[in-house]
Amino acid sequence: MALEQQIMAEMKEAMKAKDEATLRGLRAIKAEIIKAKTEPGANGEIDEATELKFLQKMMKQRRDSLDIYEKQGRADLAAKEKEEMAVIEKFLPKQLDEAAIKEAVAKIIAETGASSPADMGKVMGAANKQLAGQADGKTISAVVKELLAK
Repeated sequence: MALEQQIMAEMKEAMKAKDEATLRGLRAIKAEIIKAKTEPGANGEIDEATELKFLQKMMKQRRDSLDIYEKQGRADLAAKEKEEMAVIEKFLPKQLDEAAIKEAVAKIIAETGASSPADMGKVMGAANKQLAGQADGKTISAVVKELLAK
């Protein structure tokens, strides 16, 4: 089932259940789908890679907002961000843990022949492609820095 149909079905269920938190998250995803479909060159269709990209972007935005709200002591707004993050996470592939990321990055470093922090760009490009949707860029970057510094 395409993401859009899945979102619509879950929106109906959330409306019936009067689940405002879930509904808010689903509406945000639906808005991104509509935005992606109406972009120039999209022809009213979006592929799975585009869906994954905007879901990751939404998660990053919410993580950043959550950090800000927690620093400012706004527990009410932080709770809303956490609720929306939980909804968005359901549609993202399972996230890798740090050990799995380290293992994948170590393999990429060996394949690319990287040996110093100067090779970080080469490794990051390959790692971002290979781990797309399974880990956020910040975590990948930290692991790449750590492994290249050794």
